Amino acid sequence: MLVQGWKLESVTPAAILMFHSCSSLQMRTIGAIRPQLTELFDRSCFRSFRVRALSSSSLASSNQSRGGLPRFFSQVLPSYKGDIIRLEGDEVWHMTKVLRLKTDDRVELFNGNGGLVEGSIKNIRVNGIDILAMEDPKSVLPQSTQWHVFAACGTLKGGRADWLVEKCTELGASSVTPLLTERCATISDNRVHRFERITLAATKQCQRLHQMSLNSPLKIDGLLHIINESKLSFVAVAEATPLVSALASIETESGGLLVVGPEGDFTEKEVNMIKEAGAIAVGLGPYRLRVETATVAILSTLMLWSDSKSSNR
Repeated sequence: MLVQGWKLESVTPAAILMFHSCSSLQMRTIGAIRPQLTELFDRSCFRSFRVRALSSSSLASSNQSRGGLPRFFSQVLPSYKGDIIRLEGDEVWHMTKVLRLKTDDRVELFNGNGGLVEGSIKNIRVNGIDILAMEDPKSVLPQSTQWHVFAACGTLKGGRADWLVEKCTELGASSVTPLLTERCATISDNRVHRFERITLAATKQCQRLHQMSLNSPLKIDGLLHIINESKLSFVAVAEATPLVSALASIETESGGLLVVGPEGDFTEKEVNMIKEAGAIAVGLGPYRLRVETATVAILSTLMLWSDSKSSNR
């Protein structure tokens, strides 16, 4: 026999007496407060209470009331207030199937080059959506901080290269260039096309108006020429001077290049070539980092450093 999960034979007489006493006390207590509970749930404020299910469109309206309009990419923007353009392709699917937007819902359109305009859905058709401009288009200048990433990410597996490209976009990198090295000699065309889709999605998510450039894969020889022409370049090298220490002696530049090698790192010859071209070797602590981790760590530090320089001017 069990008493609330206890075996009766394992319970002392004193414990049984305590259990019955507590049970009686609980019943008397519940009986005493029952009228109060009945009165509470009979109040008119509860009878008039209504629960409304929120659909995707109602959530979108709530976001719109807070000024957070959903943003979509369009290579061509309306030229003036009252102008109408048609959106087609993936953005239409995102509007209608994911966000379930409807006629007269407000949206924002951007072209990836600093152009932005607020619009309203005029018509929803099978082959596209007509957007009516509610204002003249605005043009926003790119940020003054321009960091360009060169990362040997062609051999990364399990979505790690996708993550690298996505985070570089969110952090504000101006461009990402897949780097071809002795230990990372190729990258598939399919992966490059996938990077383009990831870049666009991340641009929309982080509210960037200037889309990050995704350049064609580049060999070390081509990189050396770019480093020669750059005023400031960093290359991640194990056991090199810590990045923060290297930045302490730099006062003027707020942009440049950052170079990260492949899995297994650059060869000694490649490191020497990059340093001779003018890049500063920097380290990220005592631990061995993955390619994507090192890239994001350096870029984050450089963006914060650049922002602090800009705010102090």
